[in-house]
Amino acid sequence: MAVTKPSSIERMLERIDTLDAATLASLAQRLGRERGLFERVFNVLQEGVLVVDADGEIAYANAAAHRLLGLRASDGPAPALWRLVPGLRAMLAPALESGTGLTREIELSYPEPRAVRLYLVPFAAPVAALDLASVVEARRFAVVLTDITRDKLDTDQRIESERVASIVLLAAGVAHELGNPLNSLTIHLQVVERKLRKLRGIDKKDTAGLAESLRVCQDEVARLDGIIANFLQAIRPSPPDFSDLRLGDVLAEVLAFQERELTDRGVNVEVEAAREVPEISADRDQMKQVFFNLIKNASEAMQPGGRLRIRLGADEDHVLLAFTDTGTGIKPEDLARLFEPYHTTKPGGHGLGMMVVQRIMRAHGGHISVESNPGHGTTVTLQFPLKHRRVRLLGPAP
Repeated sequence: MAVTKPSSIERMLERIDTLDAATLASLAQRLGRERGLFERVFNVLQEGVLVVDADGEIAYANAAAHRLLGLRASDGPAPALWRLVPGLRAMLAPALESGTGLTREIELSYPEPRAVRLYLVPFAAPVAALDLASVVEARRFAVVLTDITRDKLDTDQRIESERVASIVLLAAGVAHELGNPLNSLTIHLQVVERKLRKLRGIDKKDTAGLAESLRVCQDEVARLDGIIANFLQAIRPSPPDFSDLRLGDVLAEVLAFQERELTDRGVNVEVEAAREVPEISADRDQMKQVFFNLIKNASEAMQPGGRLRIRLGADEDHVLLAFTDTGTGIKPEDLARLFEPYHTTKPGGHGLGMMVVQRIMRAHGGHISVESNPGHGTTVTLQFPLKHRRVRLLGPAP
């Protein structure tokens, strides 16, 4: 077993009763400096570190713990950990009673939703006795909090991608096989249509009914062909052809293309753009597809006289583009399934548009978020990495 030699401070503390005032002052300064050093070390850690007793009373919390739990020094003494994280005491009860270590993953809702890995380990710490004249050993617990929110999101996205990929391989083959009989049906319906034109002079009453049935068949075949085409486009997205783009220019092109439709629907569009918006690296056609889908969704969700507000800006690392409509909004249960294939609340919708948007954003290293208030409207925010940020995220490791 390794033996650690006592430090000079420990040796001085052993004979503190014999020290003079000058030595005591020097010792206090050294203790203050060492405490300051340890404070700085703990405060630069990314993990939250707390010291609590069995009642959850917090004796120490570093800067990261303050951020994770929403603590502020200006609020005075910190409340018990059990009050900050309801339900945690029951979860940790076995370790608190037995004095053993424990690791758990928990969800924090304040000050913002986070996934956190908690590690608790007991230790004996000297505290003042009730008579204040002596020191006793008491059990305390060190709690280490690690923010695993991003890891959780990455894992969930990977699982979702693998789940979709397994379905896609089968579905793509089925879609391809469906295309062959649809082509054959189209050809034979065209033959029937030509022969029907020749028969119209014989019995107009019968041929009129047949012509209507034929038209219905042709429309249904065309609809099925469109569903397959949309599906194949969604599951086989082409890789982005990156080039330097100004999103404001691409947005203007899409709005000009959709101007007639927006006018017919009575939708008022307001665009607010910052004076200087950096370029990003993106595929121009895919960006048009994203904007087209979002603007179309927004316009279809609004009544005549609705307003679509588009805001374009940037921060240090991202270009941000937000689409806010005054439409019907999205119910919470539908919002949770917004990016699922074939989930749609629109009559005649194929439920692939938002899945395509999400895939394009991911392929560009971007992010999409949706906030909605049923009955009041929806805001879709796109976040694109700046060019220098993209190099840092996607470039080879140094």
